[in-house]
Formats: sequence, structure tokens, C-alpha cells
Amino acid sequence: MAEKGLLVLFGSQTGTAQDTAERVGREAQRRHLRCRVQALDSCDLANLIHEPLVVFVCATTGQGDPPDNMKMFWRFLFRKSLPASSLCQLDYAVLGLGDSSYPKFNFIAKKLHKRLLQLGGNPLLPVALGDDQHDLGPDAVIDPWLVALWEKILALYPVPPGLEIISPNVCLPPKYTLHYLPEDSPEPEGALLQPAAPQGAPCELQPFPARVVSNQRLTAQAHFQDVRLMEFDIAGSGITFSAGDVVMIQPQNCPEDVQQFCQLLRLEPHRRFVLEPTEPGTSLPPLLPQPCTIQYLVTHYLDISCVPRRSFFELLASFSTNELEREKLQEFSSAQGQEELYSYCNRPRRTTLEVLWDFPHSTCAIPADYLLDLIPRIRPRAFSIASSLLAHPERMQILVAVVRYKTRLSKPRRGLCSTWLASLNPEQGDVRVPLWVKKGGMKFPADPATPVIMIGPGTGVAPFRAAIQERVALGQRGNCLFFGCRHQSKDFYCQAEWEELVTKGFLTLFTAFSRDQEEKVYVQHRIRENGKLVWELLSSENAHIYLAG
Repeated sequence: MAEKGLLVLFGSQTGTAQDTAERVGREAQRRHLRCRVQALDSCDLANLIHEPLVVFVCATTGQGDPPDNMKMFWRFLFRKSLPASSLCQLDYAVLGLGDSSYPKFNFIAKKLHKRLLQLGGNPLLPVALGDDQHDLGPDAVIDPWLVALWEKILALYPVPPGLEIISPNVCLPPKYTLHYLPEDSPEPEGALLQPAAPQGAPCELQPFPARVVSNQRLTAQAHFQDVRLMEFDIAGSGITFSAGDVVMIQPQNCPEDVQQFCQLLRLEPHRRFVLEPTEPGTSLPPLLPQPCTIQYLVTHYLDISCVPRRSFFELLASFSTNELEREKLQEFSSAQGQEELYSYCNRPRRTTLEVLWDFPHSTCAIPADYLLDLIPRIRPRAFSIASSLLAHPERMQILVAVVRYKTRLSKPRRGLCSTWLASLNPEQGDVRVPLWVKKGGMKFPADPATPVIMIGPGTGVAPFRAAIQERVALGQRGNCLFFGCRHQSKDFYCQAEWEELVTKGFLTLFTAFSRDQEEKVYVQHRIRENGKLVWELLSSENAHIYLAG
């Protein structure tokens, strides 16, 4: 039984729950306990009844929703046909990660804990509820909970005789070994980055390389915010979507950052390598070609512009040969140093690359084998689709607000994906963006005769542009839009399009330009002014109301 070891399952949207699950995995390794760490949806659910010991680490997203990589598990777990004694052999613990500023704080973890109990599971500990709002973040709950968890687990599975718990100062083996190929080894047939022929609908593991057709700035040059309307050619992709759906885009690092990273770590960008898992049974990262170049790894995979987590400092400290740097890194990775880490890293949004600059001696000591343990992969970004296939067949459009803001650091902070998208110029050749579509949470009325009231300030208008195009193509007139921005002359997106639809009788439009007069005017003021019409649509015509920000 003990040989089976521990299974750690995570449901993660932004990577925090995955990072925590991997921390549990490392601590299991130090206690000589065989451990697998997996996303909930990649686990064989039928085998869950045979697992003796499972730790669940789950985030809650949106309004009490499960993360994308545990949705199938969630549906399976709440099947009414599951017998009440299904999990009577299971010892388990649930750790939730949430944000108490939301009404459904840690809803998923609480509901999971309750359901596992109903199915006969035996909880080792009460459910733990990590909170982003705490001064020390979720670690304030995670740290003491892990101490209690290991007490319980070691009572069930003691450290084997003759062995001791591996000290935190000893570096665990990397997940993968990176084997460089000889520089004169032949190139594989075809270029490294050739997109494979699509197998079924595009998805995260098989995105569609869509050609950028246009990249147009919608805001005035003098306006502080750069907002783009981008169009992609999706002909031949098999992609279909309707109003309210979301496109996922896989961004990449900018060439200057990639070059700096390679210089700092003394890596040769064009060297080719293959990855080999250290532990049998560990699968290779699905989004990396084999063989791969360092340049591809750093450009498309390693998230060198993210704000590093505590685990990053812990691992970097173990490579450091410089006493001053090592002491600082150890402080940042300790429970006591979390406030200082927050003000060094999180508050000013310091990136991984900038941290590596600050610790040059430790950085040049990082073994290439540990790159994938140290730096997480670049996560896809979601955008509301801003067009309809009925109006633009084989095309997809999105509105992109380019993220740029100041913190106390001298260099402005830039959004990885929006900055990259804004830089793409289709006039400079064949420019491609890897993408796929996900069903959105916004469903428009099945009966096109139902009127819709849409409230979409700023880029929140994107899904409503798709809905209005779709409804107009079907000849439907009951479209009412409240749009708000700062200035009519600077950031009134798609003005000509809206005005033409108003003229043709397809759209009732109310605008609020907050800075065009002394008193600030917002969409809520326009709703109040037109309360009679809004109430008429709701009470007499069963209109649906949609709000996006």
C-alpha cells in the first residue's frame, strides 16, 4: 500500500495552484514518498477509487467556478450515480486558493471537501482556505497547513528505515535533463516551427497558426491608451464560434528579452537539445518540439516576464555560490521574508528577467537542466471575440488594449501578450499567431426576437460587437447598447460602425464620454436617464441584460 505513495491533483487557472501542488510534490520527495503531481483533468478518474492518499489543490475562478483544467473532473464528481461509499479507501486533504474580496471565496475547495466526505472519503485535515487578500498572501495558510499535513502523512507512511528527510539545503534532481546535440548534427527534416497538420479542432496542445490580416490602432495617437482592432484569417482551421466566445492566444517573449536572458545565463541561442525525464513515467512538455533550440525554448515557452513566485527564489538560492546573494534569496523564500518579497517583487511587478539581473552571480550558476523547474511556461491569454462569422466569414477580430503602466521601477511595465500583438505588422510578410477558441460564459438569447440591452464600457464592448453583428446579419433589430469611454474624439471605438447601424434602425445607442465635460458622466448615468425605456424592455419584452468591462 505504501508503495503507491501520494497523488497530488491540482485545478489551476493562473498557475498558483499548480506551483503549490509542485511544492507538495517536492516535499514528498524529501520524505522519500513516491509522488505524482497532475492536473485534475489529466488524471484517470476511474482509478481514483484505488488511490489511498490524495491531496487536492484547487483555485476558485470568477464567480465560484472551477478552473478550466478541472472541469471534466468536476462534472464526473457530481454525478448522481456515484455510490456513497465510492471513496471509502481514500485518505485526502483539500487546500483551496481564493480571494476573500469575492463573494464565493474558495467555493470550489469547500464544495470539493464536502463532496469527498459524501462519497466516503476520510479527511486527514479540515479544508484549508488560502487567501490572496492576506498580507502574506495564501502562504499564511499554506505554510502551517503543510506542517500539519506532513505530521498526518508520516504517521501513515513513515520515512523508510535507514533514511532521513532530505534537508531543504540539498537540491532535488531536475524534472528533465537537457542533452545538447553535437553542433554538427544534421537538422531535422523541415523547419522546427512548421505547424503540424491540424488533428481535429485547434486546442491548447494544437493551436492554429492564424495569419494576421490587419492590426489597426483605434485610439487617437495623442490618447494615453493604445487600443487595437486586429483581424486574423482562420480559413481552413475548422474553428467555429458564436457571440460571447473567447479566443485563447499563446504569446511569446520579445527578441530583446530573449537575447538578454541568454547572455545572462551564458546560453547559446542556436544550440539544439533534447529533453529526457529524470523519473520514468514523467511526460515531456507537450508544447516543446524535440529536438528544440534554446532560442525556441526561451521565446515560446519560458515565462521570463512573469513576476516570480516564492519557489523561484528557493530554487535559485540553492544554485547560488555568492554568499550575499544566497542570504537574500533564502530570506525571500522563507516564511518570515514574505512581506519583504512582496515589496521587492509583487508590488512593483518586477519580472523574472529583472530579478536575474539583480542576482548576477547566482544567475550564471543556474544549470540548464533546471530551467524548466525554475521558470513556468508562458500561459495563454483570453480575449473576447469582437466579430461574427456571419458578418466576416473565415475571419476573427479582437479588441486589444495594450497594457502599459508605471510602478516605482524606472521602466514601464508592459503586458506580454498585448505588447507582442501590437508589435505585429502584417505588411512585413506572413505574420502568424497561435490561437484556439473556448466557449464563453455569455450566452445570447436563442430566440433572436428577444431584445438585448448591452452595457459595454471601453474594450468591454468587444463581445457586444460580435453579438450585434450576428443579430444584424439575422435581421434582428432589438439591440440596445450603452457604451462609455473618456473622449468622443479619442477612444470611441467603432464609432462609424455604430452610427451606420443606428441610421439603419438596427441599434439604439447611448454613449457616455466621461471627460468631455466638467461633470464626469458614466454609463450608469445614461442607464438612469433612460430608465423608462430599460424598464419597458425588461418588463414588457423580456429583454436580456449583459454587462462586460
